[in-house]
Amino acid sequence: MKINKLNPLALATLLALGCGSAAAADRVIIQVDNANKGIITALTKQLGGEVKVDADGFIAAQFNGRSVDDIKGILKNPHIKLIEEDLVRKPMALFNDDAGDPMQQQITPYAVYQSQANQVQFNPGAGMKVCVIDSGLDQSNPDFNWGSITGDNDSGTGNWNVNGGPHGTHVAGTIGAADNGFGVIGMAPGVAMHIIKVFNAEGWGYSSDLAFAAQKCKNAGSNIISMSLGGGGSNTTESNAFKTFTDGGGLVLAAAGNDGNNVRSYPAGYPSVMMIGANDNNNNIADFSQFPSCTLNGQTNETFCVEATAGGVDTLSTYPADMATSATLSANGTPYATSAMENPGSASAATFFMGTAESINSGAAGKICMIDRGVISFHDKVKNCQNSGGVGAILINNTAGMLYGTLGEGSANTTSIPAVGAAFEDRTALLAATTVSIHIGTSDYGLMSGTSMATPAVAGVAALVWSNHPSCTGTQIRNALKATAKDAGAAGKDVYFGYGIVQAAAAHQYLTTNGCAGGTPTPDISLTLKSVKNKGKSYVDLTWASATTSSVDLYRNNVKVLTTANDGAHRDGPLNRGTYSYKVCEAASTTKCSASASIKL
Repeated sequence: MKINKLNPLALATLLALGCGSAAAADRVIIQVDNANKGIITALTKQLGGEVKVDADGFIAAQFNGRSVDDIKGILKNPHIKLIEEDLVRKPMALFNDDAGDPMQQQITPYAVYQSQANQVQFNPGAGMKVCVIDSGLDQSNPDFNWGSITGDNDSGTGNWNVNGGPHGTHVAGTIGAADNGFGVIGMAPGVAMHIIKVFNAEGWGYSSDLAFAAQKCKNAGSNIISMSLGGGGSNTTESNAFKTFTDGGGLVLAAAGNDGNNVRSYPAGYPSVMMIGANDNNNNIADFSQFPSCTLNGQTNETFCVEATAGGVDTLSTYPADMATSATLSANGTPYATSAMENPGSASAATFFMGTAESINSGAAGKICMIDRGVISFHDKVKNCQNSGGVGAILINNTAGMLYGTLGEGSANTTSIPAVGAAFEDRTALLAATTVSIHIGTSDYGLMSGTSMATPAVAGVAALVWSNHPSCTGTQIRNALKATAKDAGAAGKDVYFGYGIVQAAAAHQYLTTNGCAGGTPTPDISLTLKSVKNKGKSYVDLTWASATTSSVDLYRNNVKVLTTANDGAHRDGPLNRGTYSYKVCEAASTTKCSASASIKL
């Protein structure tokens, strides 16, 4: 798991693929030589305009109630080079959370849209049950169908329905938060769950705890096991427990890990467990998502590495009551993404632009200060706003993305007014606003990041799809998710995304068309490497199987080196000392390939 320190809740959506839209018709940019800017600024104010931006070579001003043409008509001066409309710019993202406050309305997290879970109806009559092995599900959160949730305690962990931290509650919400008009909605809304609390007070457990938990999951009638956990090393007891569950028709999923390296974590590394990586809302791999090789002990198999991914960066889900911090920001009635700083409270007022707020300015009295990042600390900026009579502060980033800041802990924070961060991409729109409202408080919903968040997303998608095809086995659902995943990253299967981002609607259609057995299987080419010395020179012997074309393409370090007969063997070299990666593909194909394998000479 990777937690963004009780991340403030970005309640407002960022406009999907919004390259730009018209701003309020009363805001313009005025281009002018710096030497004459004072004259034009004075004229602008004299004519009722409010200067919002004072930059090198131009100013931006708002004239309430006047159109752009009206402003051009009244602002005639030989020192003005150009007057043009000031346009809104918003960050681009493929998928976003709904806008709003989950304490008041139901929010659909971006990963639901990204995985197509909103396009498939969950069938509660199919009897699906997901077993969540984690830190417990806190009963203080009402966003669950508690009548269909059961649980077990492990030794020393306490009651399963009392949280051992927010992690387990967040995970469970991603899987099955109810469709009830408030909070968030899970991938399989209201699905039955069995909760097994395995983490002790220190936040960890043993492999034997997991092996025992797998037995409890089976005894509870679970179809799916979801584990947002892991660690180093493997043992046969743990491996056998999950193999038994899978062989019995179930599906087991576990997180790949959050160290951003190629280390194999367990239980995700067992062949019977589907390893899940994390992507963000732009279909990019998360920088923390681990990517172990698909080759282990000389054998290449897709079950040794990441098989699929789902949204796992800044995912919105359930928390134990009041354990998350939330922030909301709206400008001229439009919500915007935001982040909270330390001071709780609410403010709604007219805006005042303080620049970088390096000094007190009486113009801020009774207003919310709009402040640019830079020069002095966040604390000192907010302090200057407060000492100017400001009732709240919005600190805007000076680089792309959201501003996450702190005012200091304990006595180091001498401010008391609510202060929030805002994204640089929203700067123009925020500075154009005449009134804003901000709120900081506690919430039952918050953000977390990690492959721990992606794993329950895939578990929920699996339950959703499986509920519509209850005669399938867990392995058949696993295969369908991989066969229909959205390819991302490098073309074809790779160690980061596996087959790609899970797609519920595509998997549902695939099983509807082809049945549980699926369609024609994509060749799973196996590849093994061996270093060879011959007359003092180094070579690599490649052996492969399951390619179906008469010839194959051989890739070394992601570059095709030759096309050769599909006879299952080739010697590459001579080669210098170093590390080399290889891949074998069916001729002229970039998708029907083996997993990459590496060898050091």
